[in-house]
Amino acid sequence: MSSTSATTTDVRHARVHPLRFQARAEAALADPVLQIAIERTTGTAERKRADAVEGFPQFDKARVLGKRIKDHVIANLDHYLLAFERNAIASGAKVHWASTAGEASRIVIGLCRDAGAKRVTRSKSMLGEEIGLPHALDEAGIDRVETDLAEHIVQLGGDTPSHIIWPSMHRTREQVSAMFHASHRVPHGEETIEAMVDSARRELRDKFFSSDVAISGANFLIADTGSTCTVTNEGNAELTTSPPRVHIVTAGIEKLVPSASHAMAMLRLLVRSATGGDITQYTTLHRGPRQPGDRDGPEEFHIVLVDNGRTRMLKEGLKEMLRCIRCGACMNHCVVFRQIGGHAYGGVYPGPMGAVLTPVFDGLEAARDLPHACTLNGRCREVCPVDIPLPTLMRGWRDRSWREGLEPPAARIGIGFFAFAASRPWLFHLGTALALRVMRLFRKNGLIQRMPLLGVWTRHRDFPAPAERSFLAMYRDTQSGKTTPGAPR
Repeated sequence: MSSTSATTTDVRHARVHPLRFQARAEAALADPVLQIAIERTTGTAERKRADAVEGFPQFDKARVLGKRIKDHVIANLDHYLLAFERNAIASGAKVHWASTAGEASRIVIGLCRDAGAKRVTRSKSMLGEEIGLPHALDEAGIDRVETDLAEHIVQLGGDTPSHIIWPSMHRTREQVSAMFHASHRVPHGEETIEAMVDSARRELRDKFFSSDVAISGANFLIADTGSTCTVTNEGNAELTTSPPRVHIVTAGIEKLVPSASHAMAMLRLLVRSATGGDITQYTTLHRGPRQPGDRDGPEEFHIVLVDNGRTRMLKEGLKEMLRCIRCGACMNHCVVFRQIGGHAYGGVYPGPMGAVLTPVFDGLEAARDLPHACTLNGRCREVCPVDIPLPTLMRGWRDRSWREGLEPPAARIGIGFFAFAASRPWLFHLGTALALRVMRLFRKNGLIQRMPLLGVWTRHRDFPAPAERSFLAMYRDTQSGKTTPGAPR
């Protein structure tokens, strides 16, 4: 089992932005181009998911089944890990175990060196980002080629992914066009998405066939066959993993499912939640190295199973998070993420899922702000295909932050004042009445554009003016049969 300090030391430098969350969020809110890019992507994703769910009447039943499958595996994780290892070895694969992110990266770099690799092609894998693999490959002097179109854009821009499904969502198509013109040997002529895709295809094509090692992730690990399952829409993972002599898969231990039929059940949830499709263009199962009679495939097949805090999550009340199938639906529907994007969160996993996971990987003290970057409206849980109680888990981190004394003094004093007033109803009602009167002095057309103590809010958006009367006053009127003017009926 890995420790937080070990994980942080291994990969913090490769992942976490040096600025604090508030500063990153402030910069994101002030970037108009980023705001356009975020809305284009998340708005489309939200609509497509809604259409996909509406067109699949069995979605709710499939969601219950998906939750049951994941909970069953988590409760019997040791059994399925051993079964997967046994069956993978029987197929000719070599299985490696890594407790920490740093250990996982060292195993992969060692395998690349053993293969004499000069060039490595890599298909999109958030686990690879989690263990700091891109940084480790670069430091080892190995030519790293990101083959996913969005990851190719991220690599050209020297960025890190800002979304787990659309890593380059922080870039507009206009910015991508300029990057391709500056970097590609044969850039596109027409300013169309199709022409830009063709330009990337020409740029990457020969690199697929000159690669010594392929590195991929896995959407699912199938215990009863020792197979790995990947789903893509571009086919780059298939082209990445077939030509090289060596194929290395990195995967978190929570990716297990008992059988291929269970994987197919999970795919019905994953694809609709992630991209709004019924099924991806490519669903590929890899099982061991090339066998006699096979027309292609690697000579060596390695699987690196990574813990990196996952067994600790079982012990610390976070086991529900191990259900996550990395679809990204929670962030596409998050009102905070849709204002600040992924980079503001500072870790590999942004949005609500990142607010739960990053404190595991980087320590609560470093990531304390993330569980607070949430309105707790519950939308993330509503759209989660495996019903992860994300708001509850974030409240758990908030509670732990308070108990461990990590909250700043100003916050503790403020909560103390609130608790004092809230426990004395007469004082609370008096304070509420005074606050409403003061706030109404600053309203204009139903909004407050400027007001003392609201500067952080009104710097980037207007504050809704309060109603004429407090909620409690209107509620008392409702209970007594009175009607409050302007109150909802």
